[in-house]
Amino acid sequence: MHGADTDGRIVAAACTIAIDDLPDGLIVADRYGCVLAVNRAASRLTGVAMERAVGRHMNDVFPFRDHDGRDWWKALDPEGGLRTRSRAPERPLHLPGGQELYVAARLVREPERAGEVERVTITLRDGGARARLERSRADLVSTVAHELRSPLTSVKGFTATLLAKWTRFTDEQKRVMLETVNNDADRVTRLITELLDVSRIESGRLEVRRQVVDLPARARRLLAGRVAAGEAEDRFRLIVGDDLPEMWLDQDKVDQILGNLVENALRHGRGTVTIEIESVGWGVAVSVRDEGEGIEPELAPRVFRQFWRGGNSRRRGGTGLGLFIVKGLVEAHGGTITVQRAPEGGAEFRFTVPTGTPDFASV
Repeated sequence: MHGADTDGRIVAAACTIAIDDLPDGLIVADRYGCVLAVNRAASRLTGVAMERAVGRHMNDVFPFRDHDGRDWWKALDPEGGLRTRSRAPERPLHLPGGQELYVAARLVREPERAGEVERVTITLRDGGARARLERSRADLVSTVAHELRSPLTSVKGFTATLLAKWTRFTDEQKRVMLETVNNDADRVTRLITELLDVSRIESGRLEVRRQVVDLPARARRLLAGRVAAGEAEDRFRLIVGDDLPEMWLDQDKVDQILGNLVENALRHGRGTVTIEIESVGWGVAVSVRDEGEGIEPELAPRVFRQFWRGGNSRRRGGTGLGLFIVKGLVEAHGGTITVQRAPEGGAEFRFTVPTGTPDFASV
């Protein structure tokens, strides 16, 4: 008997650990509404400790109500309804404290007892997190619409004008109009690429195609392109450390990381933009510094969020997705990225990526 009690306690402890590992809140009740189990996430979301809930009725500890104030457990009615009913779809409910939770339920039935409900499993999700996600998606739609409207209006206007009055313009005027159309088309393409990157990062579908990459060479190529586009050559400085290890990275994504960080330094900073590449204990660190206003320490946690565009975001333009994408690309390589005040007083973005030869290349 003693052994059986011990085994029972072990099984109960294992079950508690298992449900506590779940990311969503979980409440288990019998068909009469008596609470049998509550996991840690549910206690956090509702503010009701497991010890206070187990053994009590649902309406005493978790009195969920819909937007019209109706009793959710009473409407669920596990003892009534059709014997084929097995679930209650997720819906927003409120507790007396006012917090909103998304609640769904599954009715677990016993085939041996004519399909009577044995227990009810209830899942909880944070309504605030869902609302923030929906606001984020609405912001994304608004940002995309705003960013697309301007170049598409320009493309439409210039092409319509050229088609209607082609013979009235000189070759130089036509060239200027077509260059504008070409630049605006590139702007739309960049925006679509950013949106695809955001989607892949958020869904975890970002693929990294590794090959040997010469980081200093990629940085020199980037800076040469900036100079060719009209930036002053003395605006940039490249510092390369000694004995850099071999780096297996995704070359296109490295170019994108460096390009976004330099673009951010040019847009928000002033003075010299410095790229420093050095070997560190577990990989290679790349710092991009400017001599601008810098970033206040309290703002640092927001920098890598979607739509962050600094203080004068309207004047400086941009979608506010660049640094969010940079963080996702760095982390996809197994690296980290931070931001701090640079020695010259501006902002310093520093990312570190690990060394090591991938398995497919070591065979």
